[in-house]
Amino acid sequence: MACDPELTLALEPADTATSGELQRAFFADIASRYPGWDPGRSQSADPFELGPPGGAWVVVYIDERPVGCGGLKALDSETAEIRRVFLDQSARGRGIGRRLLQELEIHARQLGYQRVRLTTGDRQPEALGLFQAAGYLEILAFNGNPFTRHWMEKTL
Repeated sequence: MACDPELTLALEPADTATSGELQRAFFADIASRYPGWDPGRSQSADPFELGPPGGAWVVVYIDERPVGCGGLKALDSETAEIRRVFLDQSARGRGIGRRLLQELEIHARQLGYQRVRLTTGDRQPEALGLFQAAGYLEILAFNGNPFTRHWMEKTL
């Protein structure tokens, strides 16, 4: 009889070895979808921005194996941006992305934010579907990322 895998979402620093490995996997995934994309030209999300006092970084584990991540970065006193949401291929299609997004929203509320924003592109249809299903609505562009086609926001 198979056991259900144990899912853990942990608040951690964004500059650990585990977090770095997950972010490199995120960058590789984005680069494979968007030829010409360069993480050096991406909007900033330095580890200090993804941690206290105004940010948060969440790592997802299945049976103690890191499979995903995502962070919050302060944009202003009322708005946080969700950054670098990533799940390993082995963790996709199981509702874990939805759970990660909910966890980031919980931390945003705890930090006093009234809304969260995020971006995605047309070559990430699974992410766009997740964000739409979670109640994110299209808004005007709020950054200069040339690969972004969907700027989205949710009131908390």
